[in-house]
Amino acid sequence: MNRKLLGALAVAALVATACGGGNSGGGTLKSDASAAGHNDINPQPSDKIKQGGILQWPLDALSDNWNFWQADGNTQGTPVMINAMLPWLFVAKADNTLELNKDYLVSADLVSTSPQVVEYKINPKAKWSNGRAISWEDFQALWKDCNGKDTAFQCNSTTGLENIGDVQRGADDQDVKVTFAKPFGEWQSLFSPLIPKELGVSADEFNKGWVDGPKITAGPFTIGKIDLTAKTVAEVPDPAWWGQKPHLDQILFKVVGRDALPDALASGAIDFYAIGSNVNLYQRAKALSGVTIRQSTESQYNLLDFNGSEGSALHDQATRVAVEQGVDTQAIAKALLGPISADPTPLGNHFFVKGSKSYQDNSAPIKFDAEAAKKKLDELGWKQNGAFRAKDGKELALNYVVDAGNPTSTAVFNLVQAQMKAIGVDAKLNSVPVAELFSNYVNRGAYDVVLYRFVAQAQPLSSNASTFYYTPGNTQSNYSAIGNDTINKLLDEAGAELDETKRTDLIQQADTEIWKEGHILPTYQVPGAYAVRDTLANFGAFGFAVNPVDYVDIGFLK
Repeated sequence: MNRKLLGALAVAALVATACGGGNSGGGTLKSDASAAGHNDINPQPSDKIKQGGILQWPLDALSDNWNFWQADGNTQGTPVMINAMLPWLFVAKADNTLELNKDYLVSADLVSTSPQVVEYKINPKAKWSNGRAISWEDFQALWKDCNGKDTAFQCNSTTGLENIGDVQRGADDQDVKVTFAKPFGEWQSLFSPLIPKELGVSADEFNKGWVDGPKITAGPFTIGKIDLTAKTVAEVPDPAWWGQKPHLDQILFKVVGRDALPDALASGAIDFYAIGSNVNLYQRAKALSGVTIRQSTESQYNLLDFNGSEGSALHDQATRVAVEQGVDTQAIAKALLGPISADPTPLGNHFFVKGSKSYQDNSAPIKFDAEAAKKKLDELGWKQNGAFRAKDGKELALNYVVDAGNPTSTAVFNLVQAQMKAIGVDAKLNSVPVAELFSNYVNRGAYDVVLYRFVAQAQPLSSNASTFYYTPGNTQSNYSAIGNDTINKLLDEAGAELDETKRTDLIQQADTEIWKEGHILPTYQVPGAYAVRDTLANFGAFGFAVNPVDYVDIGFLK
């Protein structure tokens, strides 16, 4: 898909004083790419884990739409909740590679390259919660829903699916033949999560049918209760699940404010929280009894999204680039991560993170240079008169949207506002409820600048190409409506390249062009650090193995 936000994820490892033994005294998070390829989840065999228990999982907000393929379903809370209930055909491993998920597939093979044909053989035990066997028709339905031909289906991405020419029944209903009209190298990422064909019976059902909750599932867990008043979602083991049975009796997702997380963990109201780049959350975690800080390199980074849509303050590419040159991402990384991480540096790539084998810094076109930014703005006619610049009687002011109650977002805003003022740009705070950030602002392009988190996955085109591919009138996940034909062409060529080395080179070329265009501005990779209850096993810092996490193995020690 596209932005696996998870909400949806820094290259860091705990120094000796903060690892292993947990939270006792001192220690900082240390930038260290060698941490990649590992995770820190307190791995335990089944005989050490008790049967039962409730995992209490904090979220910023509940889902706006449980259909993860629909535009409003692509939010931070949706993946972690829906992934326990829907099929992922391949799962990410800690070393950032993909592995066949045998709960759903017997095999998945590239059986021809000219034309490209992939054959999936579905596990005959795999069934939807309505009793219907998972079949080739579910693959065909998702392809038809999100191949881009019928824009009434508001898909968050068509990447890869638009390359397919046909999806047919093979030898039986559990044999799927996918023939590509145009090659697609990252084919292992397609059809995950798989949704039931019933969801695509019409555009209206696809777009709105799962707003209140998923109607059909096929995973180790299913919906127990959704309580919008209490802002909780209870998921319980599905008795019809054909795979290994979960240890937990329930996963209870609950909305908890960022500032309240340490007290909630201390009181037993939650069982972990993500530290991210929040100094207070880190310091509090070190002081909590019965809690260990777990950490692994993850693929998440914080970013500033600048809106370039028609009519926005930054629609003009030259103006947008000049403004972005006035943002000092090194200062932001140091201010946010400096107190908890050694030598923090900004991220210089949109597709690959530090710690992945393909990372390289392509950010040269928008390196911080306040003097150059001011000179460019002068040349573009944005003349400074007093504190801020104006052109044709209109001040260069930016609607900077911040999710209220998120101290990280507020801290970054304060830094960026000061940096913008230094080049004569007025960044105006627009504080909005966290539950509305994506549904009412990001997804609608109702901002000039906004901060949120992004995930760069093992197959980056499948997850993120739709963020940077620009088609007027059908922006998918390109919320800021920025792009050009050069970027589109390079992304298309990369997608059609079956050779990984050549595909990676094309992605790097596209990334360089994205920087030139003044698109999303990565700020820093987020430390994959979590405060986790000591008794919680097979859970914590999953590293690159986040899509999806193994919900079945999670449990509490005996």
